Amino acid sequence: MIIVPVKEGENIEKALKKFKRKSEKTGVIKEVRNRKQYNKPSVLNRIKMQHAIYVNKLRTVED
Repeated sequence: MIIVPVKEGENIEKALKKFKRKSEKTGVIKEVRNRKQYNKPSVLNRIKMQHAIYVNKLRTVED
């Protein structure tokens, strides 16, 4: 659970920004999205390979 200490008289927008930053750093939202549906390991490997090929092409184009 993410706890954000709020000082007395602190703006609500600032507290929300702190909460968003903390949740981003911990990766809670990303984890929830990943667990929303099950992906087979073979599908995950295929996606990783496609991403690696894409990044490799970008790097070769830059050089």
